[in-house]
Amino acid sequence: MEQNMKSLERKESHAVSIVVLMEFAALLWCCAQLMGCQPKSVETTSVVEPSVSDTVAVEKETNYFPAIERYFVNEIGKQYAEAEYCVPFHKIVSVDERDAENILVWGDFWVFNYNRSGDTLKTVSGGNHPGLLHIRQTDTGYEVIGFDQVADGSDNLKSAQQIFGDKYEAFHAFHSNEQIREQRRVEVLAEYVRKQNLPVSYVLDYGWPVIPLK
Repeated sequence: MEQNMKSLERKESHAVSIVVLMEFAALLWCCAQLMGCQPKSVETTSVVEPSVSDTVAVEKETNYFPAIERYFVNEIGKQYAEAEYCVPFHKIVSVDERDAENILVWGDFWVFNYNRSGDTLKTVSGGNHPGLLHIRQTDTGYEVIGFDQVADGSDNLKSAQQIFGDKYEAFHAFHSNEQIREQRRVEVLAEYVRKQNLPVSYVLDYGWPVIPLK
């Protein structure tokens, strides 16, 4: 009888051990499942916003021609009768870029204002302004800071020779050749029409035949 009781106790103890092991195994399985259900880390790609300096670099002017155009549209063109479009053109005679704070640009500068009538730009006003531009380089490009303009009337020749100096002959070669000047004006005007996407094919000066913009 005693032997049977001891045998029964061993069986019960063994059974308890098996239950404990099964519970422990179940606990481990649950832990593994819980860990597997945790949200995985999401890989993100950082978006680098352009800095102010990067934006400026993109927008920065690479030459002073836009500054020249702005000056003649805003400062000189407004001195004439107002119209829909102001389109300057020029012939640069010489440039001295040694001083970024005072770039010197000698040239024969013209500005004209136009109104559109159908497929034609009609000249309203404008004129000639030869001389020496003073241009400064800035953080975003260039700006005109001064203009030594050739005088009108009886002082015209003397003033032009003083301003252009040894560059006067080069200036005069373009300034005095109306055919070359007009060719240049039409070329610039045609490019302006293309960039502005204007439905225009001709330019008309008062009292003259229309000129096609090729």
